[in-house]
Amino acid sequence: MVRQGLRFFLSTQPNMTVVGEAATAEEALHLVDSLRPDVVLMDIVLPNLSGIEAMHTINERYPEVSVIVLSAFVDTSKVVQAIQAGAAGYLMKDVDPQELAAAIQATRQGKLYLHPEAARRLAEAMRPDPDQYEPTPDILTERELEVLRLVTHGSSNQEISVQLNITLKTVKAHVSSILQKLGVENRVQAALYALRHHLVELEDL
Repeated sequence: MVRQGLRFFLSTQPNMTVVGEAATAEEALHLVDSLRPDVVLMDIVLPNLSGIEAMHTINERYPEVSVIVLSAFVDTSKVVQAIQAGAAGYLMKDVDPQELAAAIQATRQGKLYLHPEAARRLAEAMRPDPDQYEPTPDILTERELEVLRLVTHGSSNQEISVQLNITLKTVKAHVSSILQKLGVENRVQAALYALRHHLVELEDL
């Protein structure tokens, strides 16, 4: 019933097409492989393979695909796990339809879209652990810090190229260097690092 409702609403939105739906994470992975959608709406609690595990796989194989968690509940560990798995958004199933459409559009622009409670839980989890080592921002060059801030704000490589007046190849090199220096796997985790170290504030996103 939930999927039918989502399909009906999203099919009425301009510039959106529902290309498939799945009852399990395994089915979803198969469809992502064959259909290569722009956005996947993923529940966390699924039979057999969890939504978190599926998101890890999607992020590794198809980093260009944005995954939005659509869950019936929110807790700190699930929010953190989802973001670490590469989720570009975290919403509740009672989300207003227009907000869901806005979230889909935002994640396609590289932005992180969070339910307010998910954002609060994430902010709590980002408080530094004094006993855990993490690279400090000063290991990044000034240009890399500029690129990291723009990544956190959801700018694409092309947009960063225009804003900083540098080539696309140079942007890609900076992003790769940032990920390597910070020991993170993707842009979302790099953005979390920037938020945790107050290089960008959550309310500014």
